[in-house]
Amino acid sequence: MRVGVPKEIKNHEYRVGLTPGSVRELTGRGHAVLVESGAGAAIGLGDEAYVAAGATLASGPDEVYRDAELIVKVKEPQPDECRRLRPGQVLFAYLHLAPDRRQTELLLASGCTAIAYETVTDVHGGLPLLTPMSEVAGRMAVQAGAACLEKSRGGSGVLLGGVPGVAPGRVVVFGAGTVGSNAAQAAVGLGAEVVVIDRSVDRLRRLDERFGNRIRTLLSTREHIENALHGADLVIGAVLVPGAAAPHLLGRGDLALLRPGSVLVDVSIDQGGCFATSRPTTHAEPTYVVDGIVHYCVANMPGAVARTSTFALNNATLPYVLELADLGWRRALAGNPHLLAGLNVHRGRLSCRPVGEALGLPWVEPAAALAAD
Repeated sequence: MRVGVPKEIKNHEYRVGLTPGSVRELTGRGHAVLVESGAGAAIGLGDEAYVAAGATLASGPDEVYRDAELIVKVKEPQPDECRRLRPGQVLFAYLHLAPDRRQTELLLASGCTAIAYETVTDVHGGLPLLTPMSEVAGRMAVQAGAACLEKSRGGSGVLLGGVPGVAPGRVVVFGAGTVGSNAAQAAVGLGAEVVVIDRSVDRLRRLDERFGNRIRTLLSTREHIENALHGADLVIGAVLVPGAAAPHLLGRGDLALLRPGSVLVDVSIDQGGCFATSRPTTHAEPTYVVDGIVHYCVANMPGAVARTSTFALNNATLPYVLELADLGWRRALAGNPHLLAGLNVHRGRLSCRPVGEALGLPWVEPAAALAAD
Protein backbone atom coordinates (compact mmCIF):
# COMPACT_ATOMS: atom_id res chain seq x y z
CA MET A 1 0.00 0.00 0.00
CA ARG A 2 1.08 3.60 -0.60
CA VAL A 3 0.98 5.42 2.74
CA GLY A 4 1.19 9.21 2.92
CA VAL A 5 2.28 11.42 5.82
CA PRO A 6 1.56 15.14 5.32
CA LYS A 7 2.97 17.91 7.47
CA GLU A 8 0.42 19.10 10.04
CA ILE A 9 -0.86 22.62 9.34
CA LYS A 10 -3.06 23.36 12.36
CA ASN A 11 -1.89 26.30 14.46
CA HIS A 12 1.24 25.34 16.43
CA GLU A 13 0.83 21.65 15.63
CA TYR A 14 4.23 19.98 15.44
CA ARG A 15 3.32 16.32 15.84
CA VAL A 16 3.67 13.97 12.89
CA GLY A 17 1.59 10.95 11.92
CA LEU A 18 4.46 8.47 11.62
CA THR A 19 7.93 8.45 13.15
CA PRO A 20 10.91 7.12 11.17
CA GLY A 21 10.71 3.96 13.28
CA SER A 22 7.09 3.43 12.23
CA VAL A 23 8.02 4.10 8.61
CA ARG A 24 10.71 1.44 8.84
CA GLU A 25 8.13 -1.11 9.99
CA LEU A 26 5.97 -0.32 6.95
CA THR A 27 8.74 -0.30 4.38
CA GLY A 28 10.11 -3.53 5.85
CA ARG A 29 6.81 -5.15 4.93
CA GLY A 30 6.99 -3.90 1.37
CA HIS A 31 4.79 -0.83 1.65
CA ALA A 32 5.69 2.51 0.07
CA VAL A 33 5.70 5.54 2.38
CA LEU A 34 5.60 9.11 1.11
CA VAL A 35 6.48 11.75 3.71
CA GLU A 36 6.13 15.48 3.11
CA SER A 37 9.51 17.16 3.46
CA GLY A 38 9.87 18.79 6.87
CA ALA A 39 6.93 16.90 8.41
CA GLY A 40 8.90 15.98 11.53
CA ALA A 41 11.64 18.60 11.50
CA ALA A 42 10.18 20.68 14.35
CA ILE A 43 10.57 17.76 16.79
CA GLY A 44 13.99 16.60 15.63
CA LEU A 45 12.80 14.02 13.09
CA GLY A 46 14.63 15.23 10.00
CA ASP A 47 14.09 14.24 6.40
CA GLU A 48 17.30 12.20 6.43
CA ALA A 49 15.88 9.93 9.15
CA TYR A 50 12.80 9.23 7.05
CA VAL A 51 14.87 8.51 3.95
CA ALA A 52 17.06 6.15 5.96
CA ALA A 53 13.87 4.35 7.06
CA GLY A 54 12.92 3.82 3.42
CA ALA A 55 10.49 6.68 2.85
CA THR A 56 10.27 8.84 -0.24
CA LEU A 57 10.12 12.58 0.35
CA ALA A 58 7.35 14.69 -1.16
CA SER A 59 7.91 18.36 -1.90
CA GLY A 60 4.47 19.39 -0.66
CA PRO A 61 1.01 18.22 0.40
CA ASP A 62 -0.40 18.02 -3.12
CA GLU A 63 1.97 15.18 -3.95
CA VAL A 64 1.15 13.30 -0.73
CA TYR A 65 -2.62 13.52 -1.20
CA ARG A 66 -2.37 12.75 -4.90
CA ASP A 67 -0.27 9.60 -4.63
CA ALA A 68 -1.15 7.99 -1.29
CA GLU A 69 -3.93 5.45 -0.72
CA LEU A 70 -3.80 5.80 3.08
CA ILE A 71 -3.23 9.19 4.71
CA VAL A 72 -1.93 9.00 8.30
CA LYS A 73 -2.24 12.25 10.23
CA VAL A 74 -2.53 13.47 13.79
CA LYS A 75 -5.08 16.28 13.91
CA GLU A 76 -8.31 16.65 12.01
CA PRO A 77 -7.86 17.78 8.40
CA GLN A 78 -8.22 21.49 7.83
CA PRO A 79 -10.55 22.66 5.03
CA ASP A 80 -7.79 22.74 2.38
CA GLU A 81 -6.76 19.22 3.37
CA CYS A 82 -10.35 17.96 3.23
CA ARG A 83 -10.63 19.26 -0.31
CA ARG A 84 -7.54 17.26 -1.31
CA LEU A 85 -9.12 13.97 -0.20
CA ARG A 86 -10.82 11.84 -2.83
CA PRO A 87 -13.15 8.83 -3.15
CA GLY A 88 -11.41 5.56 -2.35
CA GLN A 89 -8.75 7.25 -0.22
CA VAL A 90 -8.49 6.40 3.49
CA LEU A 91 -7.81 8.97 6.20
CA PHE A 92 -6.61 7.77 9.62
CA ALA A 93 -6.43 10.60 12.17
CA TYR A 94 -8.17 12.32 15.07
CA LEU A 95 -11.39 13.83 13.70
CA HIS A 96 -13.60 15.02 16.61
CA LEU A 97 -16.54 15.61 14.29
CA ALA A 98 -19.35 16.12 16.82
CA PRO A 99 -18.75 19.87 17.34
CA ASP A 100 -17.46 20.44 13.79
CA ARG A 101 -20.19 20.51 11.13
CA ARG A 102 -17.93 22.12 8.53
CA GLN A 103 -15.30 19.39 8.68
CA THR A 104 -18.01 16.72 8.67
CA GLU A 105 -19.64 18.13 5.56
CA LEU A 106 -16.30 18.48 3.76
CA LEU A 107 -15.34 14.88 4.55
CA LEU A 108 -18.74 13.66 3.37
CA ALA A 109 -18.35 15.65 0.15
CA SER A 110 -14.86 14.23 -0.46
CA GLY A 111 -16.10 10.66 -0.74
CA CYS A 112 -13.16 9.41 1.32
CA THR A 113 -13.14 6.77 4.04
CA ALA A 114 -12.30 8.48 7.34
CA ILE A 115 -11.34 6.44 10.42
CA ALA A 116 -11.19 8.40 13.68
CA TYR A 117 -8.57 7.52 16.27
CA GLU A 118 -10.89 8.63 19.05
CA THR A 119 -13.64 6.07 18.36
CA VAL A 120 -11.50 2.97 17.76
CA THR A 121 -12.24 0.58 20.63
CA ASP A 122 -10.59 -2.39 22.33
CA VAL A 123 -11.75 -5.65 23.92
CA HIS A 124 -12.09 -3.93 27.29
CA GLY A 125 -14.38 -1.21 25.96
CA GLY A 126 -11.59 1.36 26.08
CA LEU A 127 -10.37 3.86 23.50
CA PRO A 128 -6.75 2.79 22.91
CA LEU A 129 -5.85 5.51 20.42
CA LEU A 130 -7.26 8.29 22.57
CA THR A 131 -5.58 7.03 25.74
CA PRO A 132 -1.98 8.20 25.10
CA MET A 133 -3.02 11.75 24.25
CA SER A 134 -5.44 11.76 27.17
CA GLU A 135 -2.54 10.83 29.45
CA VAL A 136 -0.49 13.70 28.04
CA ALA A 137 -3.40 16.17 28.17
CA GLY A 138 -4.27 15.26 31.76
CA ARG A 139 -0.76 15.92 32.98
CA MET A 140 -0.45 19.03 30.83
CA ALA A 141 -3.72 20.43 32.16
CA VAL A 142 -2.18 20.89 35.59
CA GLN A 143 1.05 22.24 34.13
CA ALA A 144 -0.81 24.75 31.95
CA GLY A 145 -3.23 25.67 34.72
CA ALA A 146 -0.42 26.28 37.20
CA ALA A 147 1.24 28.65 34.72
CA CYS A 148 -2.04 30.50 34.10
CA LEU A 149 -2.41 31.06 37.85
CA GLU A 150 0.69 33.26 37.78
CA LYS A 151 -0.25 36.89 38.28
CA SER A 152 1.61 38.03 35.17
CA ARG A 153 -0.69 35.79 33.11
CA GLY A 154 -3.91 37.07 34.63
CA GLY A 155 -4.21 34.49 37.38
CA SER A 156 -4.79 34.92 41.09
CA GLY A 157 -1.12 34.47 42.00
CA VAL A 158 -1.53 31.12 43.76
CA LEU A 159 1.22 28.49 43.86
CA LEU A 160 -0.57 25.15 43.65
CA GLY A 161 1.83 23.35 45.96
CA GLY A 162 1.91 26.11 48.54
CA VAL A 163 4.91 26.50 50.84
CA PRO A 164 5.45 25.81 54.56
CA GLY A 165 3.01 27.94 56.47
CA VAL A 166 0.84 28.70 53.40
CA ALA A 167 -1.99 26.45 52.26
CA PRO A 168 -1.73 24.80 48.82
CA GLY A 169 -4.09 25.62 46.00
CA ARG A 170 -7.21 23.60 45.32
CA VAL A 171 -7.59 21.69 42.06
CA VAL A 172 -11.04 20.40 41.08
CA VAL A 173 -11.13 17.79 38.33
CA PHE A 174 -14.36 16.91 36.54
CA GLY A 175 -14.05 13.34 35.25
CA ALA A 176 -12.23 10.32 36.64
CA GLY A 177 -11.22 8.72 33.36
CA THR A 178 -7.79 8.74 31.75
CA VAL A 179 -7.50 12.54 31.55
CA GLY A 180 -8.88 13.07 35.03
CA SER A 181 -6.77 10.43 36.72
CA ASN A 182 -3.60 11.77 35.08
CA ALA A 183 -4.53 15.31 36.08
CA ALA A 184 -5.07 14.14 39.64
CA GLN A 185 -1.68 12.42 39.61
CA ALA A 186 0.07 15.57 38.41
CA ALA A 187 -1.76 17.78 40.91
CA VAL A 188 -0.99 15.45 43.81
CA GLY A 189 2.64 15.46 42.72
CA LEU A 190 2.72 19.24 43.04
CA GLY A 191 1.27 19.05 46.53
CA ALA A 192 -2.11 20.61 45.70
CA GLU A 193 -5.39 19.87 47.43
CA VAL A 194 -7.25 17.73 44.89
CA VAL A 195 -10.96 17.03 44.44
CA VAL A 196 -12.20 14.68 41.70
CA ILE A 197 -15.87 14.63 40.68
CA ASP A 198 -17.46 11.93 38.54
CA ARG A 199 -20.86 10.31 38.11
CA SER A 200 -19.37 6.79 38.32
CA VAL A 201 -18.84 5.49 41.83
CA ASP A 202 -16.70 2.65 40.44
CA ARG A 203 -14.28 5.12 38.84
CA LEU A 204 -14.13 7.17 42.02
CA ARG A 205 -13.49 4.01 44.02
CA ARG A 206 -10.52 3.11 41.80
CA LEU A 207 -9.05 6.58 42.29
CA ASP A 208 -9.61 6.36 46.03
CA GLU A 209 -7.77 3.03 46.10
CA ARG A 210 -4.92 4.55 44.09
CA PHE A 211 -4.47 7.84 45.91
CA GLY A 212 -6.02 7.21 49.32
CA ASN A 213 -6.41 10.32 51.44
CA ARG A 214 -4.25 12.40 49.09
CA ILE A 215 -7.41 13.29 47.13
CA ARG A 216 -11.13 13.69 47.81
CA THR A 217 -13.66 12.03 45.53
CA LEU A 218 -17.23 13.25 45.10
CA LEU A 219 -20.22 11.98 43.17
CA SER A 220 -21.34 14.44 40.51
CA THR A 221 -24.34 16.30 41.95
CA ARG A 222 -25.13 19.99 41.81
CA GLU A 223 -24.54 20.32 45.53
CA HIS A 224 -21.12 18.68 45.36
CA ILE A 225 -20.13 20.70 42.29
CA GLU A 226 -21.09 24.02 43.87
CA ASN A 227 -19.39 23.20 47.17
CA ALA A 228 -16.19 22.10 45.40
CA LEU A 229 -16.01 25.30 43.34
CA HIS A 230 -15.90 27.47 46.45
CA GLY A 231 -12.22 28.08 47.05
CA ALA A 232 -11.08 26.29 43.86
CA ASP A 233 -8.03 27.78 42.16
CA LEU A 234 -7.85 25.48 39.15
CA VAL A 235 -10.79 23.62 37.57
CA ILE A 236 -10.08 20.97 34.95
CA GLY A 237 -12.76 19.68 32.58
CA ALA A 238 -11.98 16.08 31.65
CA VAL A 239 -15.35 14.69 30.61
CA LEU A 240 -15.75 12.40 27.61
CA VAL A 241 -18.75 10.84 25.90
CA PRO A 242 -17.09 8.79 23.11
CA GLY A 243 -17.65 10.43 19.73
CA ALA A 244 -20.30 12.82 21.08
CA ALA A 245 -20.34 16.47 22.08
CA ALA A 246 -19.21 16.98 25.68
CA PRO A 247 -21.98 17.84 28.18
CA HIS A 248 -21.87 21.27 29.83
CA LEU A 249 -21.14 20.87 33.53
CA LEU A 250 -20.75 24.55 34.42
CA GLY A 251 -22.92 27.42 33.26
CA ARG A 252 -21.80 31.03 33.14
CA GLY A 253 -23.47 31.67 36.47
CA ASP A 254 -21.20 29.11 38.12
CA LEU A 255 -18.20 31.34 37.47
CA ALA A 256 -19.43 33.57 40.31
CA LEU A 257 -18.59 30.74 42.72
CA LEU A 258 -14.89 31.09 41.86
CA ARG A 259 -12.43 33.69 43.09
CA PRO A 260 -11.31 36.19 40.38
CA GLY A 261 -8.11 34.94 38.76
CA SER A 262 -9.04 31.28 39.11
CA VAL A 263 -8.39 29.15 36.04
CA LEU A 264 -10.55 26.81 33.95
CA VAL A 265 -8.73 24.29 31.73
CA ASP A 266 -11.16 22.57 29.37
CA VAL A 267 -9.53 19.40 28.05
CA SER A 268 -12.89 18.41 26.54
CA ILE A 269 -12.73 21.31 24.08
CA ASP A 270 -11.99 18.94 21.16
CA GLN A 271 -15.52 17.65 21.65
CA GLY A 272 -17.06 21.08 22.13
CA GLY A 273 -16.04 21.75 25.73
CA CYS A 274 -17.70 20.94 29.07
CA PHE A 275 -18.01 24.53 30.33
CA ALA A 276 -20.65 26.82 28.83
CA THR A 277 -18.11 29.65 28.52
CA SER A 278 -15.50 27.55 26.70
CA ARG A 279 -14.43 28.24 23.12
CA PRO A 280 -11.46 26.75 21.25
CA THR A 281 -8.15 28.59 21.52
CA THR A 282 -4.69 27.96 20.09
CA HIS A 283 -1.18 27.73 21.48
CA ALA A 284 -0.58 31.18 19.94
CA GLU A 285 -3.38 32.70 22.05
CA PRO A 286 -4.23 30.04 24.63
CA THR A 287 -6.32 32.02 27.13
CA TYR A 288 -9.12 34.52 27.49
CA VAL A 289 -11.02 35.89 30.47
CA VAL A 290 -14.75 35.71 31.21
CA ASP A 291 -16.13 37.34 34.37
CA GLY A 292 -12.66 37.48 35.86
CA ILE A 293 -11.95 33.76 35.29
CA VAL A 294 -9.05 32.71 33.06
CA HIS A 295 -10.04 30.10 30.43
CA TYR A 296 -7.43 27.82 28.81
CA CYS A 297 -9.14 25.91 25.98
CA VAL A 298 -6.40 24.87 23.55
CA ALA A 299 -7.83 22.27 21.20
CA ASN A 300 -4.54 20.44 20.62
CA MET A 301 -2.94 20.58 24.04
CA PRO A 302 -0.55 17.64 23.48
CA GLY A 303 0.89 19.50 20.50
CA ALA A 304 2.80 21.68 22.96
CA VAL A 305 4.91 18.64 23.90
CA ALA A 306 4.96 17.38 20.36
CA ARG A 307 7.95 15.05 20.53
CA THR A 308 6.68 13.10 23.55
CA SER A 309 3.17 13.09 22.10
CA THR A 310 4.27 11.84 18.68
CA PHE A 311 6.12 8.84 20.06
CA ALA A 312 3.30 8.03 22.51
CA LEU A 313 0.72 8.22 19.73
CA ASN A 314 2.76 6.07 17.34
CA ASN A 315 3.10 3.39 20.00
CA ALA A 316 -0.68 3.09 19.93
CA THR A 317 -1.51 3.68 16.26
CA LEU A 318 1.23 1.64 14.54
CA PRO A 319 -0.45 -1.78 14.92
CA TYR A 320 -3.59 -0.41 13.26
CA VAL A 321 -1.65 1.31 10.48
CA LEU A 322 0.13 -1.98 9.77
CA GLU A 323 -3.20 -3.81 9.77
CA LEU A 324 -4.72 -1.36 7.29
CA ALA A 325 -1.65 -1.55 5.04
CA ASP A 326 -1.11 -5.32 5.22
CA LEU A 327 -4.73 -6.39 4.76
CA GLY A 328 -6.09 -3.43 2.85
CA TRP A 329 -8.67 -1.20 4.49
CA ARG A 330 -11.69 -3.30 3.46
CA ARG A 331 -10.43 -6.56 4.96
CA ALA A 332 -8.99 -4.77 7.97
CA LEU A 333 -12.31 -3.09 8.81
CA ALA A 334 -14.39 -6.18 8.04
CA GLY A 335 -12.18 -8.40 10.18
CA ASN A 336 -11.67 -6.13 13.19
CA PRO A 337 -14.83 -4.79 14.89
CA HIS A 338 -12.75 -2.49 17.10
CA LEU A 339 -11.13 -0.81 14.10
CA LEU A 340 -14.54 -0.72 12.39
CA ALA A 341 -15.85 1.29 15.36
CA GLY A 342 -13.48 4.03 14.22
CA LEU A 343 -15.22 4.40 10.86
CA ASN A 344 -16.88 7.83 10.95
CA VAL A 345 -17.31 8.65 7.26
CA HIS A 346 -17.45 6.34 4.25
CA ARG A 347 -18.18 7.31 0.66
CA GLY A 348 -20.45 10.21 1.50
CA ARG A 349 -22.17 8.52 4.43
CA LEU A 350 -21.84 9.36 8.10
CA SER A 351 -21.23 6.19 10.11
CA CYS A 352 -20.94 7.39 13.71
CA ARG A 353 -24.16 7.64 15.71
CA PRO A 354 -23.00 10.21 18.31
CA VAL A 355 -21.81 12.53 15.53
CA GLY A 356 -25.08 12.19 13.65
CA GLU A 357 -27.08 12.90 16.78
CA ALA A 358 -24.92 15.88 17.74
CA LEU A 359 -25.16 17.48 14.30
CA GLY A 360 -28.68 16.37 13.36
CA LEU A 361 -27.40 14.49 10.32
CA PRO A 362 -28.48 11.06 9.00
CA TRP A 363 -26.14 8.21 9.86
CA VAL A 364 -25.80 4.47 9.46
CA GLU A 365 -23.95 1.88 11.52
CA PRO A 366 -20.33 1.34 10.42
CA ALA A 367 -21.03 -2.23 9.33
CA ALA A 368 -23.98 -1.06 7.22
CA ALA A 369 -21.86 1.65 5.59
CA LEU A 370 -19.21 -0.90 4.71
CA ALA A 371 -21.74 -3.45 3.45
CA ALA A 372 -23.44 -0.89 1.22
CA ASP A 373 -20.18 -0.11 -0.57
